[in-house]
Amino acid sequence: MTEHFAFHLKTTDGLARLGEITTSRGVIRTPAFMPVGTVATVKALYPDQVRDAGADILLGNTYHLMLRPGAERIARLGGLHKFMRWDGPILTDSGGFQVMSLGKIRKITEEGVAFQSHLDGSRHMLSPERSIEIQCLLGADIQMQFDECIELPAERREVERAMELSLRWAERSKRAFEAQRAAGGAHAGQALFGIVQGGTDAELRHRSAAALVDMDFPGYAVGGLAVGEGHEAMIATLGQTLPALPTDKPRYLMGVGTPLDLIESVRLGVDMFDCVMPTRNGRHGYAFTWNGALNMRNAKFAEDMSPLDELSSCPGARDYSKAYVHHLIKSGEFLGAMILSWVNTVFYQDLMAAMRDAIAHGRFAEWADETKARITKRPAAP
Repeated sequence: MTEHFAFHLKTTDGLARLGEITTSRGVIRTPAFMPVGTVATVKALYPDQVRDAGADILLGNTYHLMLRPGAERIARLGGLHKFMRWDGPILTDSGGFQVMSLGKIRKITEEGVAFQSHLDGSRHMLSPERSIEIQCLLGADIQMQFDECIELPAERREVERAMELSLRWAERSKRAFEAQRAAGGAHAGQALFGIVQGGTDAELRHRSAAALVDMDFPGYAVGGLAVGEGHEAMIATLGQTLPALPTDKPRYLMGVGTPLDLIESVRLGVDMFDCVMPTRNGRHGYAFTWNGALNMRNAKFAEDMSPLDELSSCPGARDYSKAYVHHLIKSGEFLGAMILSWVNTVFYQDLMAAMRDAIAHGRFAEWADETKARITKRPAAP
């Protein structure tokens, strides 16, 4: 295993890309979906289940982990990988999105963001330098620059202000990461990604991308989407933004999304994704299947003894009946959320594996159209 971070683009099919990201903790097959382990856990799942589902990498959250149990404590305990018993790569976000969502209890300045903890009201300052320090203490293999993400729609001048601030913070994040590496707080197998901002404005996106490319990051994320602009605007913005990014470095669409979002984004050339949807929807009684999404609270499943999804590779989808899962969800039993989170996590990983296979065989467009038709159809009544 190389000690250096690297990306290898193996082949393309149209704009869709098949590749591998090499880290000191393992290879990430792309296109890749990262299960979200916000507070050092993918909710309702054991790490072994996530690994067996096919996930190569997890996402952890800087904001939540800095507040509880604390980055310094995790470092003293051996780092995030050891702490949560995950030996594969971990990507950490910068904490910027969570801090921005705090609204009235945070204040943005050039220095960073002063905020109050949502847990106990304690006061904190999160700057580019502190964000990188936390991510290094956690031991993240892929780290994200500190940025400002705003909700859409927004006035252009506000979008431009946030984009320009994010570029200045990108420069500071990069300097901080290089200083950590020089001091031994980061190593060559770890990498820092820049984040393209600019709302749905093509000119702002291009300016952001050009400036970040000049800074020469090992990878680039597209941030500030799936925040209120709608699916069509998101896809259009991606189509305008991705051509401005290098073809020899990974591209990460942050916080997205539905199976259809993933398919259409891979079609345009995205390599990496994360979203809470598989486990969050599972906890709320929804199952993703190869024959469409199911609301397991629906009374029509009360006496349906067919499996959740006989086409799934997940034992939970094949072995448990719709009637049983309906009962668990209606009864508020923990097992219902556990089964559906497991089923959904496997579905997302199987979806990514199917995309990789379709790209490898030069039939992605055909596969995408067939799969979209299957997963968007209304499931037949029992």
